[in-house]
Amino acid sequence: MDVLRTPDDRFAGLPDFPYEPTYLEVPQDGVALRMAVIDEGPRDAPVVLCLHGEPSWSFLYRTMIPIFLDAGLRVVCPDLIGFGRSDKPTPRTEYTYARHVEWLRSALFDVMDLEQVTLVCQDWGGLLGLRLVGEHPERFAAVVAANTFLPDGQRPLGDAFDNWCEFSQTVPELPVGLVVNGGCTSDLAPEVIAAYDAPFPDESFKEGARQFPILVPNSPDDPGAVANRLAWEGLAGFDRPFVCAFGDRDPVTRNAEHVLMREIAGAAGQPHVTIEGAGHFIQEDSGPQLAALVVSVVQGLGD
Repeated sequence: MDVLRTPDDRFAGLPDFPYEPTYLEVPQDGVALRMAVIDEGPRDAPVVLCLHGEPSWSFLYRTMIPIFLDAGLRVVCPDLIGFGRSDKPTPRTEYTYARHVEWLRSALFDVMDLEQVTLVCQDWGGLLGLRLVGEHPERFAAVVAANTFLPDGQRPLGDAFDNWCEFSQTVPELPVGLVVNGGCTSDLAPEVIAAYDAPFPDESFKEGARQFPILVPNSPDDPGAVANRLAWEGLAGFDRPFVCAFGDRDPVTRNAEHVLMREIAGAAGQPHVTIEGAGHFIQEDSGPQLAALVVSVVQGLGD
């Protein structure tokens, strides 16, 4: 396995993102991969785990982290392998759904030993995070799911996803920052777009980003679909608070929240919200509103 590592100077001067990562090692076929994790706040405070998706990185949570810290919470934001400051294996076939799950599980549970976690997940952050909730429900105290789902190959993924998948596989150069901007209802500043491009000096660093779309299970016999159906058994029985916060202008995950609310035990009676004017990258369009909801969920855990 060949591994690329983005030079540190690519991350100099990031707007409103002064956080320095901790670097953890996760194993893969005898190779130790380096995963970058933002870990801020008191170590004995309730943990908020923020998982990003495709093709972003922990920078996505920059407007939310200060709100969590002001509330006295511990904030953990990993960069998935292949993204942000984390290592980027090549070729793209090194990335599988199962490996992404195991890399994340190893970092969060084997290395960090996190317990009583409130998960905040969006896009692939949910495909991985909700999988972990289903497989390890005892580790989680609550979930806030935003514009995400745990697909099991039984439902069509929709035209918006199909169009994105085709684009991601055929465009000669994947314009990461512009992709994030296009998934927002607000216009991102040039320096913010540049920050999303920062982890990827050239196309060779984007193998993980290129591979993610085709790893989404789209048929019942997809390996990821089989594993997700098993995880759904645990996820459906998750009886701690499960709150949906979906943007009303996200074509990719539209109506997915209704399945989560109907099928997951802990979703009953929760303060689910539809955030008006928010697109796919809800953290960019309505980050403070989403963060306030998460804080209220965590504060309610002791009631």
